[in-house]
Amino acid sequence: MAKKHKHEEHVNHEAWAIPYGDLVTLLLAFFVVMYSISSVNEGKYRVLSASMTAAFHGKPKSMTPIQVGAQPVSGSAMSLIDSIRPAAPASDLIPRSAAPGIPQTARSGMNPERVSSDDREARGRAMRELRALASAIEKAMAPLIDEKLIMVRRNEQWLEVEIRTDILFPSGVASITPSALAVLDELAAIFARFSNSIRVEGYTDDRPINTVVFPSNWELSAARAASVVRRFAEHGVAPDRLGIIGWGEQRPAASNDSAEGRNQNRRVLIVVLGSDRQERAISDPESGISNRLGSSSDDDVAMAIADAEAANAGVIENRTDAATATTEESAQAADNLQDDQHVVQQESGA
Repeated sequence: MAKKHKHEEHVNHEAWAIPYGDLVTLLLAFFVVMYSISSVNEGKYRVLSASMTAAFHGKPKSMTPIQVGAQPVSGSAMSLIDSIRPAAPASDLIPRSAAPGIPQTARSGMNPERVSSDDREARGRAMRELRALASAIEKAMAPLIDEKLIMVRRNEQWLEVEIRTDILFPSGVASITPSALAVLDELAAIFARFSNSIRVEGYTDDRPINTVVFPSNWELSAARAASVVRRFAEHGVAPDRLGIIGWGEQRPAASNDSAEGRNQNRRVLIVVLGSDRQERAISDPESGISNRLGSSSDDDVAMAIADAEAANAGVIENRTDAATATTEESAQAADNLQDDQHVVQQESGA
């Protein structure tokens, strides 16, 4: 019997390609998933989160926009005077909350001649409160003021208390030193007796900082201002009166080229506003708003208010004159048109 010949099997030298291809495919899928996770669209995520919250916890929040400013007036056509009257500036359309003790006067659409004497008295009272507040601070902080560690400045609209950070914070941190706590507590006791709004602004020099807590001077200045505000709130000052701003190395009070200049730039500025109408401009050390505790009488304020009312009254009178002139021109044009029509009729009859 003949022996069956066996078929010779060849060795497959490319068998490794199949598992290798599977491995590469899995790695590709893995990196695609990782990339998609790292680039999440925040807007879509918020929409998805809101829809899931509405589905599981109740009705969604209202997305209706809030109308800011005066609502549009419906009705008949506006008069000629209203048509030539310019639109109110944007600042007049934004309502502002009235400060305690200061009556709120409508800033748009109100005749300045109707400003009551009570409103003038309230403004004068606000000025007197700022003057009394400044006097109390200067009396309590007299030793530090003499050492140039605290400076007090005031005008008719706001009060500034500038404190060098040398007595408040160690270098590069926002924790108040134990020796400065008594100073802030004494200031808080004075502020608690009044109702003015308070804004604390933090400043640094231009030396960069890059730590885990403070990546830049922005965070450091804001944290220092927040530390002062928190101390005030803990010692009797209403939190709704307080606010903070961190300027970092921006708006220096002196040159950063010298050590003394950098020392002046490291400061905390406490701004006490006179009323809701007195919006303090952004602090500019070179503007020189006033000397320390510069005085101004209530008569000066009354004269300034009277001048403003007279100017506004002149504007209204000019607008009325312009409207009258426009009306007269329209009447004259109508008369001329009637004369022309009469002439045409006579010529047609002829």
